[in-house]
Amino acid sequence: MSRSIPLEKALSDVLVAYGQNGEALRPEQGYPLRLIVPGWEGNINIKWLGRLKVADRPSMTREEAAIYTDLMPDGTARRFTFVMEAKSVITRPAGGQTLSGPGFYEITGLAWSGRGRISHVEVSTDGGKIWNDAQLNEPVLSKALTRFSLPWRWEGEETSLQSRCTDETGYVQPSREELIAIRGLRQGPDGFDHYNGIKVWYVHHNGQVSHV
Repeated sequence: MSRSIPLEKALSDVLVAYGQNGEALRPEQGYPLRLIVPGWEGNINIKWLGRLKVADRPSMTREEAAIYTDLMPDGTARRFTFVMEAKSVITRPAGGQTLSGPGFYEITGLAWSGRGRISHVEVSTDGGKIWNDAQLNEPVLSKALTRFSLPWRWEGEETSLQSRCTDETGYVQPSREELIAIRGLRQGPDGFDHYNGIKVWYVHHNGQVSHV
């Protein structure tokens, strides 16, 4: 496993980590060394780091020439997708959970962006018709998880819950339909490697929450 990283990024905030939480990295975390590339996709954070090389061009390794690429609708392939785009997800109520009955609940979730800080998060409790600003819980840090919350009164009706976030660059988390219109359905070897579309949870009459 090897990846090419632009020198500007490497000299900006990339770390070579040898420890975590006061102890040496564990084997499953990349012992003895692991590359930490803030805000960029996990596959670029190389585990079990063996060597670093400086070159004047991308190495075009197997991973970046064939595997971590996106086949676009027009048949071309997009390579070197690095940054984790802004994304949010409601963690409560969420799939597999059950509301005990009509009443007040606190909707909570997480938002993040590889481009910087989350500026605001909106939550819809009626299938996307109306969006309300959620509260961002401190601390709100660059390239870090930001927790958000919104009070909600559930009347017992069937509905859907969703969140969308905006980061400090003005990038707005897209809907699934918007993302597919631009990138198509084939995102990387697993189908949705770079998927950051809005996540929808469906609330049933009996309070059960499931994936839509």
